[in-house]
Amino acid sequence: MTDESAAPLTAAATRDDAAELMAGFPPAEGSRVTLANWQDPPFNRWAFRHMREIIPSQVIPAAPGSGTALPAADVPLPDPQVWRLDGSAATVSEVFDGTYTDALVVLHGGRLVAEEYGDGMTAATPHLLMSVSKSVVSCVAGALAGQGQLDPAGQVTDYVPEAASSGYAGATVRDLLDMRTGVAFRETYTAPDAEVRVMERSMGWRPAEPGDPAGAYPYLVTLGREGPHGGAFTYRSADTDMLGWVCERASGTRMADLISALIWRPIGAERDAEITCDPLGSAIHDGGVSATARDLARFGQMLIDDGAAGGHQVVPAAWLDDARAPAPGVREAFAATDNELALPGGWYRSKFWVIPGYGGPVLVCLGIHGQLIYADRAARTVVAKFSSWPDPQDTGYLVDTLRACAALAAQLAGAGR
Repeated sequence: MTDESAAPLTAAATRDDAAELMAGFPPAEGSRVTLANWQDPPFNRWAFRHMREIIPSQVIPAAPGSGTALPAADVPLPDPQVWRLDGSAATVSEVFDGTYTDALVVLHGGRLVAEEYGDGMTAATPHLLMSVSKSVVSCVAGALAGQGQLDPAGQVTDYVPEAASSGYAGATVRDLLDMRTGVAFRETYTAPDAEVRVMERSMGWRPAEPGDPAGAYPYLVTLGREGPHGGAFTYRSADTDMLGWVCERASGTRMADLISALIWRPIGAERDAEITCDPLGSAIHDGGVSATARDLARFGQMLIDDGAAGGHQVVPAAWLDDARAPAPGVREAFAATDNELALPGGWYRSKFWVIPGYGGPVLVCLGIHGQLIYADRAARTVVAKFSSWPDPQDTGYLVDTLRACAALAAQLAGAGR
C-alpha cells in the first residue's frame, strides 16, 4: 500500500478510537485532550498526532516539492513466526497488531515493502517521535562535527558557560552523546517528583507548578551531580536537551532550522516536520519532534546508507561507524545496567541503541509509548513504527517488536539474494 488512503491496521491495534476524542463544538468534557492528560491513555492516541494543537511548535521545513521516491518493492511483506517475551508464539503481523501500532513503514533496499496506517492516520499525518528525536539530534551533532563546528571531546561549558554552576561542569559533549554524565537525573516516568517530570513541567509538557523553572534551559542549570562523568550509562533525557543547547550555541542556529538544513532537506523529506518548544521558544530536543512515517523511514534509510542520501553525505559515515563499533568501555558501561536484560549484547552510543542483528549491529531509535526505527544495514531493511502504548514503557511490547523486526529483516535479506 503506497497511497494516503492505505487500509487501516486491524482492530486490535485501533482499540482506542482517536476520532472519539476532541469531537464536538466544543468537545465534550470527557473527550478533551489537555496539557494535563495528553500523555495518558486514551488521550495519547489523539495527542501524538496533534502536538502543535497542544504545545507551541516550530516548523522544520522540508524542501519545497521535495521527497525522495519510495518505489514499491517486488517482494511482499513477510509474516514469519516469532517467540514473544512471555513464551507464546505469534506472527509478525500479530505482534504489530497487538502493540497499538499507529503507522508502519517497511523499506528493503530503499523500496517500500509495506505502508499501513491505524485509525485516523494517513501518509500525511505527523506523529510524535518522542525519544527517536534524540537520534535526529545526534545526527545534527554529527553533521556539525563533520563541519568542524562541534568538538565531541570539548567541554560542555565551552559552549554553554551557564552550565559551570551545574552538574554538567566538567562533562564533555561525548558524555552527553552517550548518556554517561554524572548528573543527578531520574528518568522514572511513574514518579511524579522525578527529575524527568519536573523537567517536563519546566519545558511546558505538563502544567507548571509553583517553583518550577520557566523553560528547559533554566531547568538544566539547576541539576546537580551524583557521580563521575564518563562512567556508567544511565538514561537521562536531560543530557540530550543539553546537547541540543550545545549544538545551537556551536552553530548560532536554533534546532528547528538545524534539523531542516542539515537533515530534513538533505534526506529528501517530503513533508515539514515540527518540534515542540518551551515558554522561552527553546526546542525540546529530547523528544519533541513530530514527522510522518514515510519521512521517518527516509531518515532510517540514510542511516543504513552510511549517512548518505540523494548522492550527498548528510552525516559523516564515521559518525555512524563509530556507533556500530564504539570505543572500548561503551559496551561494558551498558552491560552493567538493567538494559542488558531487554537488549542483550547491545550498547548505547551517540543517541542510538545498538543491538546484534542479521549480519551485524543494528541501529535502533526508540521512544516511549512505542516509537521505533529499526535500521539494519546488513539486511538493507528499515522498519519505522509509530505507536500509542498505554504505558510509557512496556518491556514485553519492546522485545516482541524488536524480535518481529529482526525476523522481517532476515526474511527480506534472504528474499533479496
